[in-house]
Amino acid sequence: MIIIDGESLSIKELIKVARDGEKIKLKAQSSEKIKKSRKIVEEFVENNSIVYGVTTGFGKFSDTRISPREVIHLQENLIKSHSAGTGDNLSLEIVRAMILLRINALAKGYSGIRLKTINLLVDMLNNNIVPLVPEHGSVGASGDLVPLAHMVLVMLGKGFANVDGDILSGDKALNVKGLSPIKLKSKEGLALINGTQMMSAHGAIAINDSLNLFFHVNYALALSLEALKGILSAFDENVHKLRPHPGQIKTARHIRTLVKGSKLALYERADRVQDAYTLRCAPQVHGASYDAITHVQDILIREINSVTDNPLIFPESKEVISGGNFHGQPLALGMDYLAMAVSELGNISERRIARLIDSSLNNGLEMFLTKYGGLNSGYMIAQYTAASLVAENKVLANPASIDSIPTSANQEDHVSMGSVSGRKLLKIINNVEQIIAIEMLLATQAIDLRTDDPYEKLGIGSKKIYSEIRKIVEPLEEDRILYPELYKVKELIHKGDLKEKIE
Repeated sequence: MIIIDGESLSIKELIKVARDGEKIKLKAQSSEKIKKSRKIVEEFVENNSIVYGVTTGFGKFSDTRISPREVIHLQENLIKSHSAGTGDNLSLEIVRAMILLRINALAKGYSGIRLKTINLLVDMLNNNIVPLVPEHGSVGASGDLVPLAHMVLVMLGKGFANVDGDILSGDKALNVKGLSPIKLKSKEGLALINGTQMMSAHGAIAINDSLNLFFHVNYALALSLEALKGILSAFDENVHKLRPHPGQIKTARHIRTLVKGSKLALYERADRVQDAYTLRCAPQVHGASYDAITHVQDILIREINSVTDNPLIFPESKEVISGGNFHGQPLALGMDYLAMAVSELGNISERRIARLIDSSLNNGLEMFLTKYGGLNSGYMIAQYTAASLVAENKVLANPASIDSIPTSANQEDHVSMGSVSGRKLLKIINNVEQIIAIEMLLATQAIDLRTDDPYEKLGIGSKKIYSEIRKIVEPLEEDRILYPELYKVKELIHKGDLKEKIE
């Protein structure tokens, strides 16, 4: 059970809820904050004060007054009109993360929503009622209005939801779990959809998976160093102290630990004094990506514990202030940066794959890592697959945040496009997981061709990595269907099982 207070949610906890179905509970102090904020909204309505989204319309209609008898109808109209998404549905884990993040933001007590309404979101999450949310529609300013509106539809007994694998209408989804639809009151529709939760759900999950990738690209490098008889002096601690970027130092240290005791990767070699950049400069490249990941991680940790709707209610001073915390620019820029950083991990990995299969570059191994070339193609085409994924990533890494298409008749005249940044980012991560899986698989094959006794020759960490690969994929003696094996190793990476065993 994870306690939600609006202040301390971690990315690790978010992953437990989004992927593993961990249940949540509102902290008692948060419930009190929510009640105080709600009381202020009700006073505004009673006094017929001019408050954006409470007694006025939305966006370009912010100057249009809404009568007291229409304020409730206004909120439901908001949800219905903004449910204009299209395309494939977002993954269940993204939507679960969205719900969690919206609850966490509302729990801070600056949004003016009723406790009853937040509790329905909590109950939906804990009962695995996951609204179907189309992926297209958000421009990343005024928050993620469209996807969050689709989320709220189910709270109203409308729309559709996935409930334990079954697709049910909103009312049936609630009913099957003993819940009832809610009637939104003043400010509540706006409080539920005016936020950055679609973007931050993508970003938080991307951070988790990018950090996981960093470890695995180092595992792939360690195996490639063994397979290619790499020179370890480039990883010497003294070299990296002279250029003390944290990620560079961390990568070099990690590799030194993984290959410690190796009889294949050595500090000096008689036949050459240095390796190609994909080996020798790996600490600088992997490390720069790691530093980018940790930078964006800081952005996401702040964001998932922030208030991002509008207007904001300040119970202590009884003020209501219209601002722009819903604008996704910090997320959009961060996720575009992260996309480039992760893409580079795939880029350098693919170049090591090309080196592994090329007998003119792999220090004495067979072409395409097969003993019987000609009759067999070996791993020739696995490199094609990696190359195609790298090429796709180069397109996907083009930043979405450099674009802005004004909306709402130019009331919203600069938008972040952070939702596009987030969706592209997760696709890039998925592609890089597969690229790294290919490198690990090919390096393992190369090690088998290099030595009859891998367990005697490999370093303490690379030996364990090799062993885990060989538990699920046999050595390639002659051509066979490869794609199931590529998937197996990719799944090993994505789940993080290998990381748990190695680290």
